[in-house]
Amino acid sequence: METPGSIEKLGQENDVTYASSFAGEVEAPQRPTWAYLKHYFTSRGGWIGDYDYHYLITPNIWPLNRKYKDYEAPFYGLNDEIPILLTLLLGLQHALTMIGSIVSPPLAIAGGAFNFDAEITQYLVSAAFITTGIATALQVTRIHITKTPFYIGTGLLSVVGPTFDILPIAFNYTAMRYKNGTCPTAADGTYMLCTVWIQITMSMVPPKKLNKIFPKIVTGNLLLLVGVYLINSGMQNWGGSSNCNGGAGFYALCPSTAAPQPLVWGDPKLVGLGFSVFVTVIIVEQFGSPLMKSASVILGLAIGCLISGLTGYWSLSNIRAAPPVTFLWVHTFKLSVDGALILPLLIMFICEAVSCMPDILATAEISNVDIEGTHFNSRIQGGILCDGLGSLISAFGTGLPMVSQAGNNGVISLTGCASRRAGWCASGDLVLMGMFGKFGAVFGRMPPSILSGMQVFLYSTIAVAGIRVLGLITWTRRNRFILTASLGIGFIDIVQPSWFAQILEYSGNNVHLQGFEQGLNLIVETPFIVAAVIGVFLNLVLPRDGMDSSKV
Repeated sequence: METPGSIEKLGQENDVTYASSFAGEVEAPQRPTWAYLKHYFTSRGGWIGDYDYHYLITPNIWPLNRKYKDYEAPFYGLNDEIPILLTLLLGLQHALTMIGSIVSPPLAIAGGAFNFDAEITQYLVSAAFITTGIATALQVTRIHITKTPFYIGTGLLSVVGPTFDILPIAFNYTAMRYKNGTCPTAADGTYMLCTVWIQITMSMVPPKKLNKIFPKIVTGNLLLLVGVYLINSGMQNWGGSSNCNGGAGFYALCPSTAAPQPLVWGDPKLVGLGFSVFVTVIIVEQFGSPLMKSASVILGLAIGCLISGLTGYWSLSNIRAAPPVTFLWVHTFKLSVDGALILPLLIMFICEAVSCMPDILATAEISNVDIEGTHFNSRIQGGILCDGLGSLISAFGTGLPMVSQAGNNGVISLTGCASRRAGWCASGDLVLMGMFGKFGAVFGRMPPSILSGMQVFLYSTIAVAGIRVLGLITWTRRNRFILTASLGIGFIDIVQPSWFAQILEYSGNNVHLQGFEQGLNLIVETPFIVAAVIGVFLNLVLPRDGMDSSKV
């Protein structure tokens, strides 16, 4: 088992280029020779090595697991040589780990916000896979910007995927548009183009200053509220679909009257389908092998799909009609700017720039590299910049905003592999998954109850992450006051979403003023945004003298 010191000694991880922030020195990594490449790709050691592959597939069930009771997998650092077969297996493992968090945001927006048809839904899922693969490859590679101290990417096996923070904004935005009869007909990622620059700019701000303005009490608060809000949304779909909960006409039954077996919202059969996914995830986590644990969400979906398919809840017509191969821009959307979205998205991207820092820290720590000092700070800077550029690329590719995630850290911990080679392999796998059109169509046609069983589990992990971050703060009277004030308003938005609807209600003809007013309403009625604004404000203005001395 290698130590953090020994890993750092291997050349400070040999990033694409390493530039000293102080002296401007440049270290180029050693390039492999032809003889090395020939041996690596033609020898048994290069392909298979001496890794114990049985460990990856051994269930955690006695007596099968006796051999691996106290087993520690060998650790592979960021640039260590690992066998090709292991690279392919672990790359696929990281890709499978990400599938749940990749498909959930576009499916939630397609079905819960804009009511897109199956064709557009399938395309948005495919686009999410492709843009995630591109952004993750950029994050893992870590590119030095010439003649500057700045980088693009962390150089860690840290993945980038669609952010869940966009969902509350999308839900509230479409609810507002439906209410006033101006529901948009072209809703995609294009409205991000004029706001994502704030995140790119914030990557140039030193992490210490960002942590001072956005301390853990703000970021933990943000994660907790996003998780709780989304769990509420997921449970609407768990009962059948959010559209048919009190719906009429086409949505009088769930998921619609055109479904193979439509039922009323909350029917025990629909709730049971969701539980089949949720319970499978728990069982796999308890008894599964390392490979199974990393794919527990996918296995849960597979069991749920099998049960729903055998009982007649599936319609395969749209899957058969889906194209075998697809790519970005197969469907395009008119570029537009909506004034109501600018302020909420500006605040969201500011929050994204800060919320990704704990995830990068967690990945660095589990990868056995330094988590302090100039080199680590440059990783934070590169990660924030990569998130911003990833969101920009995704917006041009008709996708959703991107953010660094730590969901694959469990795979690194279980397998002992933090190699960037596995990250590049995972990126390629994700792009291929996106290009395979029928793969996205499966998710697009899955019964909402099946998807929600997975989504509620993922949304709960967000809330738990927020609780964990809040557990790291010092519980002074000042911090308790800030948390009480910000959480109070945030929870009001969750339990009574329309409480602010009549306070700022503009009925004039000035479209710019109307857009500004709608933007303010979105800020106040989106839980994590209003809580972040209140938390940052109180953290900056409340005195630290006296209030900090009282601890619980």
